[in-house]
Amino acid sequence: MPAPNKHRQAYIGLILVTLIIGLSFIFVKIGLKYSNAIDLLAHRFTAAAISIALLWIFGLIKLPRFSFKKGKWLLLLSLFYPLLFFALQTFGLQYSTASEAGIVFATVPIITLVAASIFLKEKTTLLQKIGIVMSIAGILYIIYFTGNISGSTTLKGLILLMLSVLVLVGYYVLGKVISARFSAMEVTVWMTILAFIIFNGFSIASHIQNHTLSQFFNPFTHSEFLWAVVYLGVLSSMVTSFLTNFALTQVPASQIAVFNNLSPLVSIAGGILILNETLFTYHIIGGFLVLVGVAMTVFLKYQKR
Repeated sequence: MPAPNKHRQAYIGLILVTLIIGLSFIFVKIGLKYSNAIDLLAHRFTAAAISIALLWIFGLIKLPRFSFKKGKWLLLLSLFYPLLFFALQTFGLQYSTASEAGIVFATVPIITLVAASIFLKEKTTLLQKIGIVMSIAGILYIIYFTGNISGSTTLKGLILLMLSVLVLVGYYVLGKVISARFSAMEVTVWMTILAFIIFNGFSIASHIQNHTLSQFFNPFTHSEFLWAVVYLGVLSSMVTSFLTNFALTQVPASQIAVFNNLSPLVSIAGGILILNETLFTYHIIGGFLVLVGVAMTVFLKYQKR
């Protein structure tokens, strides 16, 4: 049974994760103005790896000792997130709209609930199930009235996005098991290092093959891109990974997943405050449904078989 203080810290961490990820969409838009999707992934994990290196140099963290016995579990977890998740999400978004992707990702809490029930023997009450449905209904309500849904999505795009959802759910469930063997920082460090190597290796190799290596470094001449990469790498990649990994040791996986539905609300708020977008009535109604749904899911008594 997790200690009350750590339990509370886990929920505070999840709220921070929600805020960071919600605002990250604005910084992704900024980054994609100067770079393609794969290069942006490479640069964001470079920033994340540099931040970990600096924390280690100044003695704020200790790098965990790597062993093959530990490595096989950490590599398996990293394969799900961030590698497969970000890759499938990025390529899926190339063949679909953001609104349609939002509809697909709104299924994460339900799929996680089912997976956690099957593999982790987590049991939710009827009211918690209603809360999850309300949260998803709020997101779908906002997406429906946004009016951005088009017929440009292909079956390929939907399949890739759905696979990314399944991978994310697999990460939540697998992480719940593996996190008992490692510290949150240990998992975060090896996740970040592996993503840094893979995404940079793939991106640089592709540029070398196409004789366009200079394009890999060109975005760094823009200060706006640098700020976007720092936010995406340090906060949206490294910090969120640590907080999520810590939460997995304290909170049921199905409760963690429901926080995903708050991120679009943060994105709307960020668009209003930063991009001067308009707040409509359907944003308020949908947001109310999401908040009530999350409150029902998180704060009602959770049972475990």
